[in-house]
Amino acid sequence: MINQRILEHFNESAELKIQAAAQLAPVIAQAVELMFTALSNGNKILACGNGGSAADCQHFAAELVGRFERERLPLPGIALTTDTSIMTAVGNDYSFKDIFSKQVQAFGQAGDVLLALSTSGNSANVVAAIEAALERDMRIVALTGKGGGAIARQLTEADVHICVPHDRTARIQEVHLLAIHCLCDGIDVALFGGDAND
Repeated sequence: MINQRILEHFNESAELKIQAAAQLAPVIAQAVELMFTALSNGNKILACGNGGSAADCQHFAAELVGRFERERLPLPGIALTTDTSIMTAVGNDYSFKDIFSKQVQAFGQAGDVLLALSTSGNSANVVAAIEAALERDMRIVALTGKGGGAIARQLTEADVHICVPHDRTARIQEVHLLAIHCLCDGIDVALFGGDAND
C-alpha cells in the first residue's frame, strides 16, 4: 500500500517535469537573462516566500553566495526569510503581510530583482513584496502554480512569471526547486561561460 503511494508520488513528479519542460524552459531562460543583467550591473537578488518556499529562498541565496556547481566569486543574493527579529518585529508592530515588503523597502534598489515564490500565487505578504519592489523600479521573477493567482495579475511585461501547470502544492514545489537549480546554472554560465565540468 505505502510502496504504491510512493511510486505514485515519483511518477506524478516525473511526469509533470517532463510535460512542463517545453513550456517552462523559455520562461526560465528569460529569468536567467533578467538576473544576469542585474548581477552584471552590480545589483542584487532578494528572495521571499513562505514555508517550503521560504526554504527555497534560502537555498537559492546560499547557492549564489556560496556556489552552485563551480568555484566562483560570491554573488549578492539575500533571502528575506531568515531574520527572525525583523520578521517578528514587523509582524507584531504592523502585520504578517508586511514582513517582506518592509525589507524590500529597506534593501531593494532600482535594478535589483525580487525572486517571489508562492505556490498559489496568492500569498498576501509576497503580493505586498512585489508591490513594494515595483514601486522601487525592481524587476520580478515569480515562481507560482495553480494558474498564478493574484501575482499573475501584478506582473508587468518587464517581469518573468514561471507558473508550474499543476494544482498540487508538493508537485509545484518540486518543480520550483528544479527551476531554481536551472536559474543558478544559467546565471553561472551567463556570467562565467562554459560548463562547470570543463
